[in-house]
Amino acid sequence: MRLFVAVDIPEEVRSAVNALLARLRPQCTGARWARMEGLHVTLKFIGEMLPEKLEAIQQSLAAVSFPKAIAMDFRGLGFFPNERRPRVLWVGIEAGPGLASLATAVDAALVPLGVPREERAFSPHLTLARFDMSRGLGHLRSAIEAAGPLAFGRANAGEFQLYQSVLKRGGAEYTRVASFACAENES
Repeated sequence: MRLFVAVDIPEEVRSAVNALLARLRPQCTGARWARMEGLHVTLKFIGEMLPEKLEAIQQSLAAVSFPKAIAMDFRGLGFFPNERRPRVLWVGIEAGPGLASLATAVDAALVPLGVPREERAFSPHLTLARFDMSRGLGHLRSAIEAAGPLAFGRANAGEFQLYQSVLKRGGAEYTRVASFACAENES
C-alpha cells in the first residue's frame, strides 16, 4: 500500500483555490491538474509499505508530539524547481515553525520502521499541477501575473492524517486511514 502523512485544508481554502484554477486550467493544456478534493499539505511521503506495517506506522504517528494547532496562511503561486523549467505549480503556505517541526517529528517517528529520512528541506505547499511538457506555459504565466497578489485563506491545523494513495488512470485517489489530533484537541 502507498502511504503518506498530510494535513487537510478547510473547504474555504479549497473553494478559493478552485475558483482560480477554473481560470488557469484552460490556459495550460500541457498540465496534469490536481483534483480539488485531494488537496492537502504533505508532511511525509512514505511510499509503498507492506500492509503488515500499517499498525506499527499508526502507533508511531500517534506518539508524535503535537502540542497545539498550527496557523497556516495560504497565499501566492510558484513553480518547482523554477519558473523557466517548471515541474510543479503550487500554492505557498506561510506557517510558524510548528508546521516544519511537525513534519520533522513525523519523519523521525517513521525512520525506525524503515522509512527513509527526508533529504530535502520541508517546503509547505499545495500541489496544483504537474508538467511533463511546456505546452501552454506562456499563457499560464501570463494568467498568473494578471491575477495579481493571491490569498486563499487561513486555517488552523489541529490534526494530521495518514492516507493511502491509489494511483488510477484519472489521477490518484486518497483514502484516510487514521487521524491524529494535537494535544489541545484531546482535552
